[in-house]
Amino acid sequence: MPSPLQPNATTKVCFVTVGATASFRLLLQSVLSDQCLLALQKLGFTHLLVQYGKDGQALWDEFQNRCPPDSESRHGLEIAGFDFNQAGLDEEMGLARADPSEGRLGGLIISHAGSGSILGALRLGVPLVVVPNPTLKDNHQEELAQELQKQGYVVASNYWEISSALARAEKLRAQMLAWPPVCGVSQRRQPTLESVMSDELGFLD
Repeated sequence: MPSPLQPNATTKVCFVTVGATASFRLLLQSVLSDQCLLALQKLGFTHLLVQYGKDGQALWDEFQNRCPPDSESRHGLEIAGFDFNQAGLDEEMGLARADPSEGRLGGLIISHAGSGSILGALRLGVPLVVVPNPTLKDNHQEELAQELQKQGYVVASNYWEISSALARAEKLRAQMLAWPPVCGVSQRRQPTLESVMSDELGFLD
């Protein structure tokens, strides 16, 4: 899928993903709010790319009508959205990774607390804000997000706290420079990412 973002001389991308299956309108409403857009602009972001997923089209269209391209209500951000990419989201997540050859500064990813999205983001070395979906029946997402935050891997946030979580994610960026690779064991005294997710979800060996 070609990137829907138009590059600037220097770009800093925030990518938001709600996943392929469950609806997460509360997260979409939060990241598309004026408060969140203004917070992104103040932190130097130039682009917001939203994967709005199942049942998100109507909310995305509503945002487009409320904040049309080039309007002041977008706070100078280039904003694009799509439902899902059947080939996976590696390319879109990669837009949040620093690449000096393309004039791209390190951005961040905001994600539902799905294990696949979390692993994909962290393997890129990109700061990650994990937002559990409170409409799901079990509390695995909340437990996983809190444990990963406790171990220093992510910023866990409720959907209504996204704006304040952005600043915490910027602080996490500096800490990430000291990380070993995601699969590393010997260089990190805290539990590895795989061990944390195995303990919480019971499916990683």
